[in-house]
Amino acid sequence: MSIHLICPGIHDLKLTDSFIQELTKQSIDLENLLVFPTDQYPPYSGWHILKFLQEKCQAKSSSQLIIIGFSAGVVGAISAAWGWQISGGKIKALIAFDGWGVPLAGNFPIYRVSHDEFTHWSSELLGKGDKSFYADPPVEHLELWRSPQQITGWMVERTIEGKDSYCHYSLRDFLSSLLCY
Repeated sequence: MSIHLICPGIHDLKLTDSFIQELTKQSIDLENLLVFPTDQYPPYSGWHILKFLQEKCQAKSSSQLIIIGFSAGVVGAISAAWGWQISGGKIKALIAFDGWGVPLAGNFPIYRVSHDEFTHWSSELLGKGDKSFYADPPVEHLELWRSPQQITGWMVERTIEGKDSYCHYSLRDFLSSLLCY
């Protein structure tokens, strides 16, 4: 069983509601969904996210956790992922939406999603991840979270030979490929 944790950024809560509705439309099972309450705690606080997880998942610590972070929420998400894993939990994946400037490293799958090619390229300097996606044409930062169904771009995946392979993709399909396995 997987638990999905969404770590929003600093923005109107309606944007996250829109994001969740779009995931649901893609038949992504969100039965075990937790949304970190950024109206009560700072989204960049891994300590608060970890505490939230521990309170909500006491009996489910053997479950695999999929964390989806956006913007400032990526800061808290990576820290909470490490803390969850150190305390014996399992991380199935971390998906970082526009976590520009956030170092991402871990012994679990990490995926970056960026609103433009520059953010994609410059974020890779702090941890590339297993697969990534960037919007092309570029979109506004908040649009990436609000309307993933409208965004197309490039999925980038490292080949066995160590080179990057590019495939034109929709963000909707990229997310489905990560979350529906």
